[in-house]
Amino acid sequence: MSDPAQNEPPEAAQATPTQATPGQAAPAPADATPLLEARGVTRSYGNVAALAGVDLQVRPGEVVGLVGDNGAGKSTLLKILCGAVQPSAGQLLVNGEPVTFRSPKDSRERGIEVVYQDLALATELSVAENIFLGRERRRPGPFRLLDRPRMAKEAEAALESLAIEIHSVRARCGLLSGGQRQAVAVARAVLWGSNVLLLDEPTAALAVMESEKIGQLVAEVAKRQVGVVLVSHNMPQVHALCDRIVVLLRGRVVADLRRDETDVQDIVMWITGAALSRN
Repeated sequence: MSDPAQNEPPEAAQATPTQATPGQAAPAPADATPLLEARGVTRSYGNVAALAGVDLQVRPGEVVGLVGDNGAGKSTLLKILCGAVQPSAGQLLVNGEPVTFRSPKDSRERGIEVVYQDLALATELSVAENIFLGRERRRPGPFRLLDRPRMAKEAEAALESLAIEIHSVRARCGLLSGGQRQAVAVARAVLWGSNVLLLDEPTAALAVMESEKIGQLVAEVAKRQVGVVLVSHNMPQVHALCDRIVVLLRGRVVADLRRDETDVQDIVMWITGAALSRN
């Protein structure tokens, strides 16, 4: 296997955020301070560079697609952005301020939430209990009992605000459809993440109709001026939802594309490396 650091691609295609599509709030202008930024992020495992000098910016209300073939470095970058993995070199900034994430707890305290493909939901617990898992509301008093009515009420409000239809927040998560469980995980992240939402393959195991609902949910989140990073292999959905598409190839950013200046075929060419021969 060749070292990614030895395969220098041409300078990445530059881009600025596009205009919003009808029904979507416009993302912040290109000169706005990013909610989350990676500068020169590198992650090495022995002699193999999983990431090499990656730059990434996410601005308020912007949906950024992070795409690439298997092994391109998407998962590693997402883990660094949420504090699950520390970079070997480079810097992270939140609202323009340099930060060091030692764990996901550090990133959550900065308003960054992540939804992984496996959702990390407790299927034996209710919707409300999952939304408040690890952050339970408790009644005042010496025994600090769980305030289940308050959690149910706040969970209902959170789901309603995102137009998520679930018949009862007291329903056990294990009885919900895949799309509903994904929506619960996103609602939990939105409720606790005030700045940035990181989504890792949110529609990978969903049917077409449920995938469309998750897409609508992503657009709704962006209207709140939350920054979204969407990792996905669903290129039509990435092109439809994202303001910009960042392409990783062998651990490097090879393209940063505006949605209105590219199409699905062009994105695929960047992912495979075929587009490099055009430059």
